[in-house]
Amino acid sequence: MQSSISQQLALMQLSDSFLPTGSFTLSHGLETLVQTGQIDSASALQTFIRILLRKKVGVTDTVALIYGHRGIQADNLDAVRQADRQLFVQTAISKNRTTQRQSGRALLMVASQTWQDERLDILNREAAQGTIHGLHPVIFGAIAAVAGLNERDTGLAFLHGFVTSILGAAIRLGVLGHIQAQQILLQLAPDIEAAWSTAAAMQLEQMWSCTPSIDIAQMQHPKLRQRLFAN
Repeated sequence: MQSSISQQLALMQLSDSFLPTGSFTLSHGLETLVQTGQIDSASALQTFIRILLRKKVGVTDTVALIYGHRGIQADNLDAVRQADRQLFVQTAISKNRTTQRQSGRALLMVASQTWQDERLDILNREAAQGTIHGLHPVIFGAIAAVAGLNERDTGLAFLHGFVTSILGAAIRLGVLGHIQAQQILLQLAPDIEAAWSTAAAMQLEQMWSCTPSIDIAQMQHPKLRQRLFAN
């Protein structure tokens, strides 16, 4: 049985940007909105993140993550596969599906060689063969379960990482500075907690999202003349 310290260290390792998954290359539509002048302040950025937490990531990605985690805990890989399929169907934008798959497979490849577990080996082979999509939230949940992390800590770590990745993108795009980013991260703590609580109470089939303006920005991203990010 793992000690609480080893579990905390595993949580830090899994949620650290040092883990090579490519998530730092994503802006989730922010780059388009910045270049078109729709986001030009810290307050506008904070609203953008809140919308994503409440109307997209908290009611889709995090729900799928929970069921990926539960599937591993129950030693039921079919449940992990089902969560992966359901999230793929729910992710309407093709580019988002691609980036989710790329970062998920990168995470799975690293994790299967770091946390030695037959279930991760199976998922890694299936992702390489194209049998599963291997979307990042589901894989994150599955790996966290293998690492002995509980459901709540896993979900909060995922949401925290999502928010910090957007704040990092905002810094690179010149929207705000490092100190402002830390202030916003602290201010968004109640929103992260609310997103987790909402996701934990949902069934897999209840996933939904409604962020039309952000979706349009993400679809417009490939047409930008200069791009720092993959989406």
